[in-house]
Amino acid sequence: MTMVSDSIAVGDVVAGSAVGVRGRLWRLRPAEVRDVAVSVSAEILRLEAIRVAAVDELALNPDEQVLCYRGVGRWLAANTMLQNSAGNKIAALGAALRLFPDIAAQFEAGDLSLDHAALIAAFCESPPKGMPDIALMPSLKTLLAAASGVEATTVKVRYAIAVLERIFESDEPPPGEDNDLNALRIAPTLNGRVVIKGDFDALTGEMLLSALSGLSMPKPAADGTPDQRSAAKRTADAFTELIRRYLDNAVTGVDGGQRPHVNVHITAKDLAEHRECAATRADNDDAADEDRDFEDLDVGYMPWMGPLSVSKTRMLACDCMLSTVLMDGNGAPLDATPLKRLVTAEQRIALIARDKGCAFPNCDAVPAWCDAHHIKPWSTGGLTVMDNLTLLCRSHHTLMHSTSGFRGIWEIKMGSDHKPWFIPPSAIDPKQRRRRSTTRQGPVHRD
Repeated sequence: MTMVSDSIAVGDVVAGSAVGVRGRLWRLRPAEVRDVAVSVSAEILRLEAIRVAAVDELALNPDEQVLCYRGVGRWLAANTMLQNSAGNKIAALGAALRLFPDIAAQFEAGDLSLDHAALIAAFCESPPKGMPDIALMPSLKTLLAAASGVEATTVKVRYAIAVLERIFESDEPPPGEDNDLNALRIAPTLNGRVVIKGDFDALTGEMLLSALSGLSMPKPAADGTPDQRSAAKRTADAFTELIRRYLDNAVTGVDGGQRPHVNVHITAKDLAEHRECAATRADNDDAADEDRDFEDLDVGYMPWMGPLSVSKTRMLACDCMLSTVLMDGNGAPLDATPLKRLVTAEQRIALIARDKGCAFPNCDAVPAWCDAHHIKPWSTGGLTVMDNLTLLCRSHHTLMHSTSGFRGIWEIKMGSDHKPWFIPPSAIDPKQRRRRSTTRQGPVHRD
């Protein structure tokens, strides 16, 4: 256990009361505060697993107090500070874990978050119509691997689910793309305001987020003072401006504009071909092979909302502006325009297709918030070619260029896969193992 001179220990902070915790934290070194944050996060996962198990036990063996409520989830909400929706989600996950002990084991071991466990359980409870029974367990192992560890992200799990839905595709759209489920409720309140609550499919969400992106960026005042609005206030102002522009122009349809105002990336082969994936896999004796390779399959990808099924992508391709990006076998774009300092529009499209957003490890900034960065600076002879370019959000771009005390600590090297890899300083990782962003990536192609 790490100790400091005044006998405050990391373990004491983690196990102690939150009352007065700030007064104890300031006496720890930054490295020890980081240990506290990581340890508490692991403890939260452990406690969440215990809570799910306890709630499920009450669902199986309720007493008089629990029976007074319409379900154990509502009882939990009534006796904690949770909302009914959160209580019901915990109860539903507990019931699902009874059916899938592999999910329960990883969740209870602290290697799977509650949200990711719920996503995977929902997939297993309602697998694609074209999936044979023999393929369920290998698919479950694939999803558990995608959701395992600190690098797991919701987009990564959704990508794995989208690929499986692609393999075993049927005529029914996945829930994330079923616009029959869309709902928008707008209600005036007693104090004269309006409350909006909506639930939309992925494509509608992509259009909305794309439309709001530029309008919701922070805008400094005329004197240079930083924008003081919260992110929620900026988004609300952007939504107001979006409505105002629509009404000012009285546009009710497309009038000479480009369609669609959405970026979707997919390989040309997957866009052109229509594989009978479900039938092929069902007839294949290797369908249950745990080592089968999904890397030759792809799905559509939207910068804001993530994976999009091939069928929906093909529908959009019938009425769109199609841009072609030449890629190598690793999915890295090719180009030959080294003599320009600024990236061209075509190069930026290619960068978005490759990096899908900020390439810095664990950053989830979307392409609209990113700059094109020369790995070897233009001023020292770095060419404006794909192997010398990567997308970085403004924060990480500043970190690599000019932040005092950080210049040169992180290195970027282009790998043999023609994709950027980041090498942390020895203070962060003594072995300086190379990393890449996996926030939006599907399966990482092996070298």
